[in-house]
Amino acid sequence: MIIRVQSADGTKRVEAKPTDSTKTFYEKVHDAFQLTSITFSGCKSTPPPPPFTASTSNPSNSQNGGKVIVPVSTQQVASSIKSMVEENEVDQLLAKEVGLIDRKINPQLCRHGNNSKCVHCIPLDPWDEGHLKEQNIKHISFNSYLRKLTSGVDKGKFVVLDDINCKIKMGCKDHPPWPKGICSKCQPSAITLNRQSYRHVDNVMFENPNLVERFLNYWRVTGHQRIGFLYGRYEPHLDVPLGIKATVTAVYEPPQEGSRDHVKLLPDPKKESVDDIAKGLGLTCVGWIFTDLVPLDSNNGTVRYLRHADTYFLSAHEVITAAHLQTLHPNPCRLSREGRYGSKFVTVIVTGDKNNQARTSFCQLFLQVHMEGYQVSNQCQSVVRDKCLIPTKDAPELAYIRESSAEQYVPDVYFKEKDQYNNDVVRLGRPLPVEYLLLDCPVSTPNEPIYTFAVNETNFPVANRMVEGHLQDFNALATYLKKFGDEQFLEAVSDLHVLVYIATMDMLPLREYIEPLLEAVKKRDRAAALEWKQSGHWATVEQLVMASGGEGAVAGGESDVTGRGPSVQPSTSSTSWTCQHCTFINQTASENCDMCHLPQ
Repeated sequence: MIIRVQSADGTKRVEAKPTDSTKTFYEKVHDAFQLTSITFSGCKSTPPPPPFTASTSNPSNSQNGGKVIVPVSTQQVASSIKSMVEENEVDQLLAKEVGLIDRKINPQLCRHGNNSKCVHCIPLDPWDEGHLKEQNIKHISFNSYLRKLTSGVDKGKFVVLDDINCKIKMGCKDHPPWPKGICSKCQPSAITLNRQSYRHVDNVMFENPNLVERFLNYWRVTGHQRIGFLYGRYEPHLDVPLGIKATVTAVYEPPQEGSRDHVKLLPDPKKESVDDIAKGLGLTCVGWIFTDLVPLDSNNGTVRYLRHADTYFLSAHEVITAAHLQTLHPNPCRLSREGRYGSKFVTVIVTGDKNNQARTSFCQLFLQVHMEGYQVSNQCQSVVRDKCLIPTKDAPELAYIRESSAEQYVPDVYFKEKDQYNNDVVRLGRPLPVEYLLLDCPVSTPNEPIYTFAVNETNFPVANRMVEGHLQDFNALATYLKKFGDEQFLEAVSDLHVLVYIATMDMLPLREYIEPLLEAVKKRDRAAALEWKQSGHWATVEQLVMASGGEGAVAGGESDVTGRGPSVQPSTSSTSWTCQHCTFINQTASENCDMCHLPQ
């Protein structure tokens, strides 16, 4: 039989059997209204009699076509979610701040004392357009946007932030499933893309130049492009009202295959361990970085200027990848029914500037770099999440909205642009300019470098670099540790690459014993680090280090920030050989290099 269930969110039909218990009926109502808990009551009329409970034998003895009233609403559901969502620490900190922009007394317009305020000196709201334009701030911060939504008389009581949905609602009983049928109740609405006025992260700050130099070392040696994940923390950004900055403290390079014009990410079995170690250090994955450097003149150290307003800033492939990574790192939000909205995950690209140089103000010793930061809009995240956006073949600046097929229904996606008469016209997103989906995010570095991890004269090799002089193995660890005395143990292990390796090394993984060491590195507690060094787990490693001798190892692989350290031949099998063109160590006896495909 069918029972009509009425609530503040509308009426739905629920199928039930006469033998169903009230508990089973409650579960069906819970699923029909997508509630977060089963703590609600039902009645058969208004005003309600005493509600029936879950101990009743059937749904209040209802008959086919009967009616049950459930006094629950979306606001009650949203209220319960607000109490359960644990937002990021920086969001909790900014939520406690007043957020108003103070203004000084204007001697020409103000006619009052120092303890009074007027319209010319009263503090401004953090989303004030005049102030943002004066300070050259392109987007308001996400917390300012939330403050704007909750600034009305109702204090945001009815504000709900939801991602757009491009999928057909399942379970419609009025017609056969797609592609045999569809109706207005289950069909997703057409989408009109709007330029996002806010951004979740307002600045990306690298703590010191060594982070970028160490990452670029691979490109300098091989000429191949590279991808890395940025680990750091989110902090308040004082230059933007209620702003947030992502402070980068380390770069982890996952397994990948690269060449001079493309990079392919490979499955990373250590990703979970890296995240756990970063969490133990008080860090999280805040973004990803990749290079797009094509040499123009190797003698002068110049690179081609490829990305600008006349070409593209991010290609469609890169936008889709960024949207996918942002979806994997959602932003907890108390105003969303799902408890998450958008993402703080950022994208940083290293490329050439208009002077054909990779240049920033903080690298003055070596080949300098120009870095650009971006995020994609929340609408872009949703469209990519539902597999509606694909790249084009011959135009990197254009994406394409899929057309509906028998396997998937795709709603129409529109965007606005100016025509030849400067009028706003709505166009279908086939194709779609990807710049419509981008939010720029400035990249900077502090005037005085900050060092969360120690910077030593000898760097431990970076993981997943299959190049001679950069291999990460136990011999490299032995040689690296022998360059430090007992009192320098804290400095030796204050490196994310070292900590990840000793936690996941094949010979003797120490992941389950490394928590005290992570706490010592986090607090820079030398006594605690030396105490951990005396443990039996590390004593076994020291015995293996003494037995290895360190011969044939890469002496840190990178003796300076440019990575042009000693290049000692590592121990390899009899069938391996080193390519004289790109220095890649081939593990097969083929005549051509597996990396650059040049002959021996």
